Amino acid sequence: MKKAVFITAPEVFRDEEYDIPKKILEDAGVKVITASNKTGEITGKFGLKAKSDILLEDVKPEDFNAIVYIGGSGASVFFEDGSALKLANRFYTDKKITAAICIAPTILANAGILKGKKATVFPDGIEALKKGGAIYSKKNVETDGNIITAANYETAEEFGKTLLKAINKEPETF
Repeated sequence: MKKAVFITAPEVFRDEEYDIPKKILEDAGVKVITASNKTGEITGKFGLKAKSDILLEDVKPEDFNAIVYIGGSGASVFFEDGSALKLANRFYTDKKITAAICIAPTILANAGILKGKKATVFPDGIEALKKGGAIYSKKNVETDGNIITAANYETAEEFGKTLLKAINKEPETF
């Protein structure tokens, strides 16, 4: 079974950016695990209640086909978080899908994995992407190698479908 881990802030994550891609993946048979810096109930910007299954530091890249950083203003807790940055690096170097939506591509930029890569982000993150060496594409959803980025909540469905297509190309290695 294909598996993805969604890295989600404990509060003020963007509901649609979590819920829509998760539903797309799960409806296609992909198991989605949610990780945060706490376990138990987490709450979206508009009140969506979700469950964090595991702590960020307990995520084992070898158990997943993809990592997905969910946006919303709460994602800023991961901008300089060592565990979040290390995971992005590990998934990327292991050639696994490394994805982020809305402001969350800032995490990928801060992890140093966007150098020379095309990426998109919510407008507030453009400077962080450029500082991290990314080529800002202005697209709704951008794929460059094993990195997938999306601009905002309005692109959540396209982002989810792009993730699914990429995950379905991934071999199961666990």
